Amino acid sequence: METIKVAVQKSGRLNEDSLRILKDCGISIDNGRDQLRASARNFPMEVFYLRNGDIPQYLKDGVVDIAIIGENVLIEKGADIPVVEKLGFSRCRVSIAVPKNVEYNSINDLEGKRIATSYPNTVLQYLNQKGVTSDLHIINGSVEIAPNIGLADAVCDIVSSGSTLFKNNLKEVEVLLQSEAVLAVSPKAGAKQHKILEQLRFRLQSVLEARNNRYVLMNAPNESLEAIISLLPGMRSPTVLPLAESGWSSIHTVINKDRFWEVLDQVKKEGAEGILVCPIEKMIV
Repeated sequence: METIKVAVQKSGRLNEDSLRILKDCGISIDNGRDQLRASARNFPMEVFYLRNGDIPQYLKDGVVDIAIIGENVLIEKGADIPVVEKLGFSRCRVSIAVPKNVEYNSINDLEGKRIATSYPNTVLQYLNQKGVTSDLHIINGSVEIAPNIGLADAVCDIVSSGSTLFKNNLKEVEVLLQSEAVLAVSPKAGAKQHKILEQLRFRLQSVLEARNNRYVLMNAPNESLEAIISLLPGMRSPTVLPLAESGWSSIHTVINKDRFWEVLDQVKKEGAEGILVCPIEKMIV
């Protein structure tokens, strides 16, 4: 039986989020403790647990067919590998930071300076675009300490909350790119693997749509129905059902989580009450 081979990060937050989304897609993976390879019970898939930085090369070589990987790593080590789905988790940015006590006005302040980074290709491309030449020191691991020990004048690394920079007395001065987890595909993946990939993408898209929306029920007086419905950004149109109490109806709709509170404030002002908000497990559009 043909299977699709998927690489995920061996450990860490990206590993946990990757396995969670596969589970939400209904894929059960038989992985034991410290296992580097596992099979799915109910989907034609094998999972390979790999070091994040090694995954782009495995994709290029066709050792794995697809991977859930940070976009920042793909840009650094596999810019020619196609991305077929953005997954919306493990969001971060790749940024340049300098010591807090250093005055910084523009990217030109980095001319001739030493920058410690694990992302030399990304930094070099950015500096070239800005017409700046710096001395790059490639460090695998924690780069934030480099200015404190005199190794570099600045660092470039991934930033999520910024707490690591704060702890090391650094300030963020340049954002090179925004990143999130993506689904990437090997250029060597065959037709049978692409067929399985489309099945997986269908499941992923239904999970992502569900995560991005909420199912909302509310009661409203009939005289306010038109005004309330005009405020609802449903998939097509909301469902309206009469209540046992004369003159009232129940409205059912789906609202994007980014507009959720704004819309609820508006419909409440129009007389909606008894508002219930429910998570959606899967959503097929």
